[in-house]
Amino acid sequence: MPPHILVAEDQSDIRDLLVMNLRSAGYEVAAVADGPAVLASQADRPSDMLILDLMMPGLDGLEVCKALRARGQSMPILMLTAKSTELDRVLGLELGADDYLTKPFSLAELLARVKALLRRAEMHRAAQGSAIAGPRIVRNGQLEIEAAKRQVRHAGVALELTALEFDLLLHFAKHPGHVFSRAQLLDAVWGYSHDGYEHTVTTHINRLRNKLEADPMHPQIILTVRGAGYKMREA
Repeated sequence: MPPHILVAEDQSDIRDLLVMNLRSAGYEVAAVADGPAVLASQADRPSDMLILDLMMPGLDGLEVCKALRARGQSMPILMLTAKSTELDRVLGLELGADDYLTKPFSLAELLARVKALLRRAEMHRAAQGSAIAGPRIVRNGQLEIEAAKRQVRHAGVALELTALEFDLLLHFAKHPGHVFSRAQLLDAVWGYSHDGYEHTVTTHINRLRNKLEADPMHPQIILTVRGAGYKMREA
């Protein structure tokens, strides 16, 4: 059975265009026009993925995202926003969105994001269902990452990370000392490459540093390699 995607967008022309293209790509698709309808639709049969517009009547995308995560629903959420400020993006990610696209966007890019998020969700389910998914705990100094449980501790303190922050940190931790360009990280962690969106990697690295580092302005764990990219220190 193909994945089921719910599109929540109050502009009918955009909503219809998304539905048509997602169905053409082979997905089952339903659509609603406001926030309360999203929450109602996810009560009985949760979708495999949500595409949420940030600015919706009733409840906006951030409020919907927060409410779904509070219910314990973990389906991937792609946020669509006409705004481009860093604050909007950070709020969406903090409240549980997995990725975002700023309008206007290409349909090809949206489909690539959808495919990548669904693939990541499937990989997470497979890892949780496997008794052996690599080392039980990945360590680097005082940093401990328990991949199967998706838990992170630093100096004994549990850290609250978004899904993509966790995946990015785990990727670094599995390859200490290896230098990755932003394009390589985008491809390996997000599952797609798209010119102009490498700043997404920088945003997530900055957020990780704010949660990991004693002094985020002078990081000691995730390091910048000038002109090349980023790496995690060698333990």
